[in-house]
Amino acid sequence: MSRLHNPQFVAALAVIGLLGGCSSDLNPMRAAYGTGEAGPPAQAPDFVAQSRRSGDDFMPVGVSAPARPIRAKSAEGTKALEDELLAARGRNEARGRSAEGAAKGAKP
Repeated sequence: MSRLHNPQFVAALAVIGLLGGCSSDLNPMRAAYGTGEAGPPAQAPDFVAQSRRSGDDFMPVGVSAPARPIRAKSAEGTKALEDELLAARGRNEARGRSAEGAAKGAKP
């Protein structure tokens, strides 16, 4: 009779599986890498600490963000910018066609 046909063995496996599911942490790498709670937090290297701006804390929850110094464009300003960009694209495409035509004419 094999072990899988033995009801006591199957019951023992079921109990082990159920009790293992209740365990808080079965990760075998936990002991190797630690939990991060064992010691003081690591200090940032000097070049990292010096590159950070001072006073850059996170905004507290429930506080509105400060007003931005630059306002968004109005609908008229957006339309004017769009027209300007479309005109620039047309000029660039015309220059490209001109350069392409000159390159074709210059070939022997």
